Amino acid sequence: MYNNTKHQIHPTAVIENRTELGENVVIGPYTVITGHVKIGSDTVIQERVSITGNTIIGMKNIIHPGAVIGSSPQDTNHMTKQGSLVIGDNNVIREYVTINTSTDQQGKTSIGNNNYLMAYSHVAHDCTVGNHVVLSNSVNLGGYVMVDDYTVFGGDSGAHQHVRIGKLVMVGGCSKLVQDIPPFMIVDGYPAKIRGINMVGLNRIGLSGQDKAAIKKAYKVIYRSGLSFKSAVEKLEQDRPLHNLVEYLICFIKETDRGICKGI
Repeated sequence: MYNNTKHQIHPTAVIENRTELGENVVIGPYTVITGHVKIGSDTVIQERVSITGNTIIGMKNIIHPGAVIGSSPQDTNHMTKQGSLVIGDNNVIREYVTINTSTDQQGKTSIGNNNYLMAYSHVAHDCTVGNHVVLSNSVNLGGYVMVDDYTVFGGDSGAHQHVRIGKLVMVGGCSKLVQDIPPFMIVDGYPAKIRGINMVGLNRIGLSGQDKAAIKKAYKVIYRSGLSFKSAVEKLEQDRPLHNLVEYLICFIKETDRGICKGI
């Protein structure tokens, strides 16, 4: 049922009655909305978009032509099951982006706020994408991938299923990510390797000189000391009190399942 009367819905759009719309939603020509879909206020959905499944879309999003949102997971083991998809606010979803729901009916695929998903990028089932993330053209995220805030993917790069990417990572174009990428790093290559610190990203969000110095020191211990990751973490933990960003970096490394991406 439509909660409000203030909408701009093109007459060729097909919208099931169970769809819930906030105020001032714009829906373009030949868009099809089916399933248990909720769309927040001031969201603009352009022409020939498909939205389906158990999908919640927040406020002030812009979805460009040809996008397919909330389609069933591309997983041969879950052909008859479908979970949910939750998209936050202020996201831009460009042409022909595809985003799948989760495989587990109790799970969800999640995309936060203020993200920019460029043309032909793909977010697979059960992924978690944070805030202020950029997926450039044709980026592919496998199932269960986790991407933290302010990460930027170069075009045609991809992440293997279950890989985690930390906060403020810069991924080079055409990179192949098969292990977890610690926060604050530049990663590039096929397969990818850590190349250095993402200083541009750190500057963009206004980190202090003290913050950047702490990250540089930790980077040298982890990737330039010749120590194993375990020994590097033990050495960093000897420096008390721990800087909060270094503590986040240490926790990320400790919690890895797929292993940490190595340096050059």
